[in-house]
Amino acid sequence: MKKKIALLLTTVMAFGMLGGCGSSNADSAGTAAQSGAAESEAAGDTESQKESSIDTSGITLMKDGVLTVGVEVGYPPFEDFADDGTTPIGYDIDIATEVASRLGLEVNFINTAWDGIFAGIDTNYDCVCSAVTITDERQETMAFSTPYINNYQAVVIPTGSDLAISSFNDLDGMTVAVQKETTSDELMSDYKSTGTIDVEIVANEKVTSCFTQLTNGEVDAIVVDSTVADGYVAQNPDKYTIVYQDEKEPEQFGIAMGLKNTALKSAIDEALAQMEEDGFIKETYDYWFGSAE
Repeated sequence: MKKKIALLLTTVMAFGMLGGCGSSNADSAGTAAQSGAAESEAAGDTESQKESSIDTSGITLMKDGVLTVGVEVGYPPFEDFADDGTTPIGYDIDIATEVASRLGLEVNFINTAWDGIFAGIDTNYDCVCSAVTITDERQETMAFSTPYINNYQAVVIPTGSDLAISSFNDLDGMTVAVQKETTSDELMSDYKSTGTIDVEIVANEKVTSCFTQLTNGEVDAIVVDSTVADGYVAQNPDKYTIVYQDEKEPEQFGIAMGLKNTALKSAIDEALAQMEEDGFIKETYDYWFGSAE
């Protein structure tokens, strides 16, 4: 597949920042599939909520009429900032915005660090849509929507490197960067703790730091979600190369929410089913990750 990354200012959204940061409203001209990148308009010039064919009568929300969504901005192409430095854009942003629209709700994104993001469910936001892998362990403490994208764990090395890596075992003796408390971190920690390989793990708060370290020669490789790796390689083929992707162990991303918020899960699942059926998910995927040509 030929990968491409583009910027999109999505439909009307309010963007809240934790930790004392300000907030910003943006009104755009449409979705990726419809109009591509659009310039944000003045705050306050928002559209009215759409009528929804989905039953939302039993849903409990942090704020009436608004789906509040936790995200970690800085995980492109899932979440990133537009050129204005405040407007969130990306695949997850488009998915969550469309889900809210189909529920007849506005959307409010709350930017927070990945470390502890799940603790904010039902406290700071209704759900988390931020490249969250569905795992058995996580399902013990939170509910998940039906999956909306597939993912694999991948190894990225500098383009032109002579490292021969055809499995995670080949990372033995290397220094590997991961984002802290992600499935990539868990995977490498398991390999190390079981003595399968002797690997030095550099765990970063942000995935962007992993790629900076690889560029600077501070680490030998990165283990990261294949979807994220695709985006970085598409933008920087002269700098990064995906040398291995573990397709034997596929992962799926879902929207996470409180275990007791069953009405919200049902509504989100119905919205995602509609989006799958009418092609919105495929068109959005093709926009952010590229389509087969």
